[in-house]
Amino acid sequence: MPLERLQKIIAAAGIASRRKAEEWITSGHVQVNGQTVTELGSKADRETDHIRVNGKLLQGAQRHVYLLLNKPKGFVTTVSDPEKRPTVMDLVRGVKGRVYPIGRLDYASEGLLLLTNDGDLAHRLMKAASHVPKTYLVKVAGSPKEEAIAKLRAGVSIATDEGKRVRTNPAAVRIVKEAANPWYEVTLIEGRNRQIRRMFEAVGHHVEKIKRVRYGPLTLDVAPGEFRPLTPKEVERLKSACTR
Repeated sequence: MPLERLQKIIAAAGIASRRKAEEWITSGHVQVNGQTVTELGSKADRETDHIRVNGKLLQGAQRHVYLLLNKPKGFVTTVSDPEKRPTVMDLVRGVKGRVYPIGRLDYASEGLLLLTNDGDLAHRLMKAASHVPKTYLVKVAGSPKEEAIAKLRAGVSIATDEGKRVRTNPAAVRIVKEAANPWYEVTLIEGRNRQIRRMFEAVGHHVEKIKRVRYGPLTLDVAPGEFRPLTPKEVERLKSACTR
């Protein structure tokens, strides 16, 4: 078998994302044939080399699992939570293989969330966040003026978790239900934490509900709290979406 980068081999084994594998390598937690390896460019043969991660012998690449979950409100998008809140992992019990979420939806948000043990694809999707469109249904308090919506479409200045100011990329925004508290469809080609909430706050409106309904080529089609495996064709379309 041809030589492959160590982080790719570790990710393919389903024990971590490629980013986490890179952290393990640079911090000296990976050994190949008894020698500690810390260079990210290092390669190995997954079939003939003995690779240890945190002292444990790495098993061969496992069968990849790809899931589409409809996350309800009140679940944290993490593998575990120090505050003991329910996590999305509670919703996918019984799945063979250890999966983990790609990206996140915050505690109060709901909708389409992907989970996988394919660390390589997870890394590519996260890296390609600015290229894969994600669509949300958003209910806001009050009726934004057209000038406010125009600002969202053009890009607005919001704060990051680190307290810095950044300008959002242009977004597609259209009204889908006119009311005292209207619903909008918002499509982003980036994915900053709490971005939609902060965008509407920047134009003076509080977001009451957020539901992600599309992720790249995938559309939400299961009930809240339910999940389904992706079809081989959907996996291929997803891989294609993050290589454009």
